[in-house]
Amino acid sequence: MIHLTPSTSEQTIRILPRVYSTGVVMSLRDDSTNEIALITPTAVINGNYIDVTAIFTLVEGRYYDLKIFLGVGYADADIIYRDKIFATTQTINQETNNYYKPNEGSFISESGDNDFIFI
Repeated sequence: MIHLTPSTSEQTIRILPRVYSTGVVMSLRDDSTNEIALITPTAVINGNYIDVTAIFTLVEGRYYDLKIFLGVGYADADIIYRDKIFATTQTINQETNNYYKPNEGSFISESGDNDFIFI
């Protein structure tokens, strides 16, 4: 799974495709609304990987299905890479045990002396 931020700046993902080509088209399907967006990214072959750079229009907390097609075809036979994207502004790093927290910032704790008045 790929973690991206819901920003309007360019973001790069590194993929290990079935076929190496720089002429690719991406399809992003929002799992919540089932809307599909086609994106023509910039692709660069980097060793055994392809670095794909594009501007993604993502919404915080949503999952997306990513398909990368070879050339301009959109048939399933032309898919060279498939993955899931999760959009979040939280910093996620499993090496430091910093995982995604779905309720971060949702709860506010109140401090007090817990005095009750009985009548």
